[in-house]
Amino acid sequence: MKTLGFLVDEMLFQDFEKLHDFSKIFGLQPKDVKVFSFMEVKKKLPTLQQNQINNKDFNWKGEIQNQNAKEFLERDFDVLVGLYDGKHRFLDLLVSESKAKFKVGFKDADPRLYDLLIAVSTNDLPTFTAELKKYITLLNKV
Repeated sequence: MKTLGFLVDEMLFQDFEKLHDFSKIFGLQPKDVKVFSFMEVKKKLPTLQQNQINNKDFNWKGEIQNQNAKEFLERDFDVLVGLYDGKHRFLDLLVSESKAKFKVGFKDADPRLYDLLIAVSTNDLPTFTAELKKYITLLNKV
């Protein structure tokens, strides 16, 4: 594995620095770990965060109107992790559009979208990290 991407629901998880720590765990360069987040409603305050999408960035046909999101989805990640609970119409669409080689989700995610579902809660990042490392090693992705 040389590149790792995360699609994150900001309602669930905001500490993106913990996700960048995955670079140390998997022996990657920090620049090779990318995080893209979804927020249901755009904040009124200006933000410098460019790797973010919200429900207004989708048209009525479900097409993505956010250039940064399109670029993220075009990246050929070795592993993409969907960090959100259950089925989520916007994040599920992003996962389905991703060019990632291997997609990993959490227990209640749509199994048609992922190559691997790990049966832990999204709140339990340490257990998820250990399980991900175990399966990525077993599947010869590292």
